[in-house]
Amino acid sequence: MGQHLHLEVSSGKPVLLALAFTSVCWLTSCHRTAEQVNTTAAINASALVAKYLGEDTTWYLQNIPFFECSDKELEAVYYYRWKLFKAHIRNVGKDKYVITEFINHVAWDRDPWCTINAASMHHIYEGRWLRNPQYLNGYIRYLLSEGGNNRSYTESVSEAAYARYLVNGDSAFLIPLLAPMKTIYKAWADHWDSTRNLYFIAAMPDATEYDIASIDASGGKAGFDGGVAFRPTINSYQYGNAMAIARIAMLTGDSSSADAYYHKASELKDNMQKYLWNPALHHFTDRYKEENQFVKNWDFIRGRELAGMAPWYFNLPDDNATFSRAWTHVVDSTYLLGQYGLRTNEPSYEYYFHQFVYFQGKRGSQWNGPSWPYQTSQTLTAMANLLNNYYQHSANSSDYLKILRRYARQHILPNGKLNLVENYDPNVGGPIVHYYWSNHYNHSTFNNLIITGLCGLRPSEGDSLTINPLTDDSIEYFMLQDISYHGHNISVVFDRSGSRYQVGKGLILFVDGKRVYGRHTNKGDIFPIGRSRQPVVQKTPENLALNITRTGYPLPSSSLTMTSDTSLYQSIDGRIWYFPEITNYWSTAGSHHDTDWLGIGFAHDKEVSTVKIYLVRDDRHGMPDSLTVEYEEATGWERAEIVRSPKSLIPNSENTFVLSKVLTRRIRVLFHHSQRDVAVTEIECY
Repeated sequence: MGQHLHLEVSSGKPVLLALAFTSVCWLTSCHRTAEQVNTTAAINASALVAKYLGEDTTWYLQNIPFFECSDKELEAVYYYRWKLFKAHIRNVGKDKYVITEFINHVAWDRDPWCTINAASMHHIYEGRWLRNPQYLNGYIRYLLSEGGNNRSYTESVSEAAYARYLVNGDSAFLIPLLAPMKTIYKAWADHWDSTRNLYFIAAMPDATEYDIASIDASGGKAGFDGGVAFRPTINSYQYGNAMAIARIAMLTGDSSSADAYYHKASELKDNMQKYLWNPALHHFTDRYKEENQFVKNWDFIRGRELAGMAPWYFNLPDDNATFSRAWTHVVDSTYLLGQYGLRTNEPSYEYYFHQFVYFQGKRGSQWNGPSWPYQTSQTLTAMANLLNNYYQHSANSSDYLKILRRYARQHILPNGKLNLVENYDPNVGGPIVHYYWSNHYNHSTFNNLIITGLCGLRPSEGDSLTINPLTDDSIEYFMLQDISYHGHNISVVFDRSGSRYQVGKGLILFVDGKRVYGRHTNKGDIFPIGRSRQPVVQKTPENLALNITRTGYPLPSSSLTMTSDTSLYQSIDGRIWYFPEITNYWSTAGSHHDTDWLGIGFAHDKEVSTVKIYLVRDDRHGMPDSLTVEYEEATGWERAEIVRSPKSLIPNSENTFVLSKVLTRRIRVLFHHSQRDVAVTEIECY
């Protein structure tokens, strides 16, 4: 308990109000209230949720770090990205969650979870800042030990899992995953060339169809697949995975395994720097493994690609002027920096932006120049590493901010709405891919770039935290509030003038509500945090209504005979979102009655004590006049005695009904809707 300050703005002037809050944190088995803050400088979390999110208020207040910044465009995109990320969290079983890439099902994802391993490392880097550890715990287990990583695409999941450990300090979760990490690492031996001592991959399984290697290997005719090459990407990923395995082995005291994987990483680093550094282009580039009438084995590809920056994502290159020179190509508009975002390869390439594929008459997804959030976020992560861990003169904080801002603007469609899609035109602006599959696309990071880049939090194993904000004079202030780090609750304030938060000028850190003082170095400020606290993970009860396979029980039904099976199963598929562009709900649309029902049938009697209903409000649907929860007995339907929370129905959020425990085979919810149609994105039973 304690007295804290809450900031509001009235007539453009900061007003400080005294408020009392209870410090709450998932990692200490507590819950945050709607108004809890942890420092003597505070931002109004509830107001930010209302302004930017307007849905599932309690979830955001309990889970995300809150961010305020003088750059309001970065601030707005930050909250949109949490909205996007939450929409991609899918419950797939008791205490089991996955993170999806496409918000809707696509033909090439992994049934029945709808996952793709291509961007899994991005998901983990982004989601590691959520306070509730269950979402990533389930996802990482799924990827490493439950068959979720089928290696359809290159990945660095082990490295990302270790990066997540650097934030939450949960060695008890991480260490049991060491064995499956080794298994997956060894499985990539099927892409190892023992003559060159490097890994190879084609364009498509490297998630970069129609790149320089694949286009040229086709003679400029195609490039969806092919272009098998020794690439900076797959070799960097395996380097990162090997380093992570070695470090986790050290946590267990297994020095033998640690030495073996450090050696693998060291050899990869040496070979990459020796063979994949292109001295003519001053860049890491592919070398062909493929040989045909168009390309020759071991030749370099004929152009620079943004993929050449992947080694810095893992701090792989030596710290010298030779390698850091590659970054001059990233910050130069002649090469990889377009006016509206980073290019995936440079304009001098013969087939730069040549369009090979169309869909419904519109340009399709390619990597021969368009700007991809996937690789933009990878490059910005790498640049933050460069600016924190290297001594060089090729890029600076202003470059980082310039690219971050161009990336942020890509989230804003021409109609002003926030919606991230697959790829963009870096030369004229705007999205390229038609929205037929990639609305609210989860293929990248953004908030991790705000937290670890702009705000400068550099996670580590130790009991201290280095903070090195990548700012320039254009950033007047920022604040990160309610960051869960090593089991402590921290808030970071940067106030250039000292007038915004009234706690002093410059960089200030609060740990568990107390101001702490650090020491300044030429690579940031080092603050003591205290010993890491192991998280206590709260188990959740099983959702009895969940059915992601659309077979067997639980079985959905409704009063509307015209309702499709797809619509019915969308109400129990473990996915909750309210985006209008892609629907995921059951609706009363088409009904000629004022009352309709949605029901769940079980294979045998189930004890049910709680029903949660997530109602959708959009241009077509509104709140019901009222609703009733019923359960079936041998004599017919009975109205359940309930305690409702909240007392009035709220849209685009959780409505909880606590019942007197009932034993039943069927639950149904009656919706009385005389004014408008009603839609339900999810119904849960516990």
